[in-house]
Amino acid sequence: MAPPLILHPEALPIVSTGEGEPSVPAARLTAQALRDRLAHPPVWTPEAGAPEIVPKLPFSPRAAAVLVPIVMRPHGMTVLLTRRTQHLTNHAGQVSFPGGSSEPEDTTPVATALRESREEIGLDADAVEVIGSMPDYVTGTGFRVAPVVGLVRPPFDLVADTHEVAEIFEVPLDFLMNPAHHQIRVFNYLVGERRFYAMPYPRPAGGEYFIWGATAGMLRNFYRLLRA
Repeated sequence: MAPPLILHPEALPIVSTGEGEPSVPAARLTAQALRDRLAHPPVWTPEAGAPEIVPKLPFSPRAAAVLVPIVMRPHGMTVLLTRRTQHLTNHAGQVSFPGGSSEPEDTTPVATALRESREEIGLDADAVEVIGSMPDYVTGTGFRVAPVVGLVRPPFDLVADTHEVAEIFEVPLDFLMNPAHHQIRVFNYLVGERRFYAMPYPRPAGGEYFIWGATAGMLRNFYRLLRA
């Protein structure tokens, strides 16, 4: 049985962080280093969302893909993320990568990720250099997500689909690849507990972007890939 919906993840207790684990070295966070790592990945083990470690769902997960867009800014790489609108059926209000369910016309997960990115935030495929992908990530809500990693070269124009996307923002890659910012939080319910990653990032105007769940899990896996 899948755990119940978590309505206020930011209020749940932190049971541990990655404090003390090494950050990804700056030399591995350049465009060429990322190209090389994705082209020739070392042996590594996904830590979150791997099909073999997710509780068996009572149905077959639906195929989906997301783009992990790494923006090549002069001051350093950033990760482009969205905040979903509150009225959506799945993952309402959550911080997400651009992406979604595969459609019949999509020939590959890359096609899905690029199409969804264009539809959701107006990111043109010509601005994206796809450099590889990570293992599929299975969510508790019933999606088998292919994370497609792409480098995005500025300048580019973005236009949010206001039905799906409430906000578009960027987070420095070195912040996300520092495990001191990787929290494990726990949700206890009647028949067990659910643990999940969270990576809160301060908003410039106050408050925070609460990155958690599948998005944080895929970022944690990206950390594991880059650290291996």
